[in-house]
Amino acid sequence: MKALVTAASVAALLLVSTGGASYGRPAADAPCAGQIHPNPGFERGTTGWTAGPRIVVLGDATRPAHTGRAYASFAGLDVTHSDLLRTTVTVPADCDLTVRFWVRTITTETSRSDYLNVGLAVTGIPPKTRFSLAFDGGAQWRQYSMSTGTATTERTATASFFASETAGNGATAFDVDDVTFTLS
Repeated sequence: MKALVTAASVAALLLVSTGGASYGRPAADAPCAGQIHPNPGFERGTTGWTAGPRIVVLGDATRPAHTGRAYASFAGLDVTHSDLLRTTVTVPADCDLTVRFWVRTITTETSRSDYLNVGLAVTGIPPKTRFSLAFDGGAQWRQYSMSTGTATTERTATASFFASETAGNGATAFDVDDVTFTLS
């Protein structure tokens, strides 16, 4: 009889500790799910980003943001200079990171001397320019996407936006908004 009571006690303890026979606890959020950047739309200025001066601007009726009220804007002065915006996120092991962003180009340029290079550097892989956009990108918002692929170890990924403008060929402004960092 004592053995039967002990076996019943162990079974009851197992049910309590596991949350029941058929109703286990919900699994924790998967590490490879969701948007992970704290400020993808620049609504909080440069929080979470390393940026040069004058990068984040508020949209207006003539140049609204893609969503929200703010976006990053590069160049647009018809002077020789460059602007850099970048951020780094951690990519857990066995996860793929997809970076999606929107770009709009406002220009008076007639030659291909102003550009926006978009890069993605991932731990263990040489940095690479994924997109090189010029004055002919269009005045409407267009979406672009780049991905890290998966790896068996945790990595860091740095997305960078580098704009260069040359004086005398007309002004080109590159606007960037809604830069999402989604794990899958």
